[in-house]
Amino acid sequence: MSDLAGRAAVVTGASRGIGLAIAVELERLGARVVRAARSLSPRATATRLDVPCDVSVPAQVEALAAAATQAFGVPAIVVSSTGIFEIAPLEQTSPEQFAAQLAANLSGPFLVARAFLPLMHRNGSGRFITIGSIADHRSFPGNSAYGASKSGLRSLHEILREEYRGSGVLLTLVSPGATDTAAWDSVDPDHREGFTPRAKMLRPDDVAQAVVWVATRPNHVEVDWLRLGPA
Repeated sequence: MSDLAGRAAVVTGASRGIGLAIAVELERLGARVVRAARSLSPRATATRLDVPCDVSVPAQVEALAAAATQAFGVPAIVVSSTGIFEIAPLEQTSPEQFAAQLAANLSGPFLVARAFLPLMHRNGSGRFITIGSIADHRSFPGNSAYGASKSGLRSLHEILREEYRGSGVLLTLVSPGATDTAAWDSVDPDHREGFTPRAKMLRPDDVAQAVVWVATRPNHVEVDWLRLGPA
């Protein structure tokens, strides 16, 4: 029997890409999974609850936490995976585009943490896993908005890890390198110098396997930061 059998999990950004791969793998291994994303339609089965949610809207995140807890109890695992990815030089990045990436990639994860970490803290256990990026610790041209949001996300993770140290709740930042999702469609990395070809990128399932590995470590094992990338 899987270590995840019967455990409650919440995955944001779970309609596609990395988030969807994580949600599918957790459910396959026996977890009861709440999937959250803006584009999802409400649906409930014995092992899954789909909740439409824009994580940048506080009331929607609070409603997500209430729905998840009512359905499956306080989650043992929360995976904060929501994000948007856009590349543009500074002079081609509008204030609105910058604000949108901050909202999705930083404010949203803050609201998810604020909704779920107190519940997990009161339970005295759980794993809160944040999906970062190689851009949370490396700088790339054209990444002023995305890089700033992901660097901020890494800082948020490190601060929350200190705040919840000793509480029984363990926080992990998973920072994948380039991963082949639909986010790259408009970039066309195969025909741009300096970009990793899509065939050599990670796959969403690679990140999902890393998340499962973190989620199934014994309670006395903390995984603070996990980096993975194409070989």
